[in-house]
Amino acid sequence: MSSSEQTADYVVPKAPKVVAVEWSTIMEALGKGLSDFRRAPKYGLFFGAFFATGGIAILAILNIFDAVWMILPIMIGFPLVGPFAATGIYEVSHRLANNEPLSWKAVLLTVFAQRERQTAWIAFSVMFIFWVWVYLVRVLIAIFMGFNSPSSITGFIEVVLTTQSGMMFLLVGTLVGAVLALFLFSATVIAMPLLLDTELDFVTAMITSFQTVAKSPVPMLGWGVIVTLLAMVAMVPMFLGLIIVFPILGHATWHLYKAATEPVPQG
Repeated sequence: MSSSEQTADYVVPKAPKVVAVEWSTIMEALGKGLSDFRRAPKYGLFFGAFFATGGIAILAILNIFDAVWMILPIMIGFPLVGPFAATGIYEVSHRLANNEPLSWKAVLLTVFAQRERQTAWIAFSVMFIFWVWVYLVRVLIAIFMGFNSPSSITGFIEVVLTTQSGMMFLLVGTLVGAVLALFLFSATVIAMPLLLDTELDFVTAMITSFQTVAKSPVPMLGWGVIVTLLAMVAMVPMFLGLIIVFPILGHATWHLYKAATEPVPQG
């Protein structure tokens, strides 16, 4: 077969149709996420522990460089990394929903295969924005507090809450962080499970994710708030709560993706 014939036979995959979701959809997705975790706990605990270990490693590095106070802005941005880190969780939910056999080999091979697919591009985008957030925090601290910022968490909190410059840092930092978080959440909320489930390119997946949020802004943004709050609470005990919370939210995200989209005929 000639290359022109192969090109002619190739069918460009179409994005799924985005459908509206309600608060009941969010709650149902959470319930299914908890159910999937209970059905396959060892996989959830494994990926949850892996994610939590990443947080602990960051804390250790900050401690080495006497910048433990940076853990607060990192804790705020850390949940944004979750969607691409949950690929293994999505695969487990996918197999449970389709009654496919679960095995470590099948799940881990799927995770490793993502490095050669479009998922890698979104992973790069997420990490880039996360580090932009960390850099902006350092810039804002230099602007509002100078270069003699507190070296401890308690000192940092005291300066932020009791000084005018600290309050300005908190206000501007919150606004900047909210904009970055809204953009990243909208771009990735269903993009990662969508890429795992289809052969779409990462740009189309991100556009579809934006459309999902635009279609049902209140429930979807509410989901973002739920994810952020649960993740931040889970991070308080040395990130250890993420061992449980992370897989449940990952499973729930898969089911939310399925509820918010409908496949369209290809070809």
